[in-house]
Amino acid sequence: MLFKKLTIIILVLFLAFNATGISFAQSVDEIKQNIDSHNQKIKQLEEEIKAYEKQIDTVSGQAQTLQSAIKVLDINQKKVSTEINKTETSIQKTNLTIQNLGGEIGDIEEKITSNTEAIAKIINDIRQSDEQSLIESFLTNKSLADVFDEYESISQFQQKVRDQSKELTTYKEELSNKKVATEGEKKKLVSLKSELGDQNQILVINKKEKSTLLSTTKNKETEYKKILTERQAEKDRFEKELFQFESQLKIAIDPNSFPSSGKGIFSWPLDNIFITQYFGKTIAAKTLYSSGTHNGIDFRASRGTPVKAVLSGVVQGIGNTDQQKGCYSYGKWVLIKHSNGLSSLYGHLDLIKVSPGQSVATGEVIGYSGQTGYATGPHLHLTIYASQGVEIQKYSSSTNCKNVSIPVSDINAYLNPILYLPAL
Repeated sequence: MLFKKLTIIILVLFLAFNATGISFAQSVDEIKQNIDSHNQKIKQLEEEIKAYEKQIDTVSGQAQTLQSAIKVLDINQKKVSTEINKTETSIQKTNLTIQNLGGEIGDIEEKITSNTEAIAKIINDIRQSDEQSLIESFLTNKSLADVFDEYESISQFQQKVRDQSKELTTYKEELSNKKVATEGEKKKLVSLKSELGDQNQILVINKKEKSTLLSTTKNKETEYKKILTERQAEKDRFEKELFQFESQLKIAIDPNSFPSSGKGIFSWPLDNIFITQYFGKTIAAKTLYSSGTHNGIDFRASRGTPVKAVLSGVVQGIGNTDQQKGCYSYGKWVLIKHSNGLSSLYGHLDLIKVSPGQSVATGEVIGYSGQTGYATGPHLHLTIYASQGVEIQKYSSSTNCKNVSIPVSDINAYLNPILYLPAL
């Protein structure tokens, strides 16, 4: 009987639809539980990182002593180690997400293949049954009603297969979107692995700095105070000679070559904003750097904090003033020129992630904050210039910084960053 044959085929098809999903369903649940577990761990590690950042802020706000400096380095080391742990956990979670997406896609594709093969078999059976004439069917069946029931069953089954096939095709399209998501997760994985390498480098830098500090001071508070005094004097001397040099520069700056001001022209260079020192002297909307005071703004940023470009642009140059002993300036710095006539400088970085001539996007990580150059603690320094008025050169007329390259500018090229950043 054709009806019996169809019943058997339906049963086989049903098993084909469901058998492939049973074994993977268990692993999917396990993977999702594992992902949830990693999310909880990441959340816990983030809380630990916040706690370390608070400790760093507290200790940094205390009197500058050798022990407080060592304590900051120790806390930084714990914080970066925790960040490494968090990144490693994120990598594991991302791998699980990719595995989960891949498993779901493979499972559905296998079901669709089984469905296609089953449909092909059914079509073949129907074609063979169609070769039997209506009269032959009537002669081999008990009644005409049986014949019509049999043909009606065939029609209903055909419709069921078509509907089920459409559902699976729709599901496959949805999972194709998950393939795109998988590619996004893979890119994220590459980024996380790069970040992990950066964090490991920063940890090495932190440990080396602690070792150097202990070696230089011989673990004596008096030696540390002496070093601080010498550094402060060198820093003041450098700032004075730089101001005198830049005051003599007469670089023509067209006031129409850059925006006068505007909240939100730039984005913030850090995810968490806390300004510790503002720009020199504020006069009006076009506040310019007009004295030897602070030529930018400082942000609180513990060691290893990602620093982001405030706007898309091209990296004009990078440098490290620590390459010359006694040059207490920006330390590791990056200068980016933007298409709107403004340029941005990022100083005191521990690690630089860009190179000259490289195009960067708004919000792209260009480096990690640190304590290079003259810095009493980890932070980020941001200076904004009118691009026409700044250039990178070896400051040959300097006493302690003549062998390193730094951005120098007409004093009228310094602009107040707060006028271009989003409202606090």
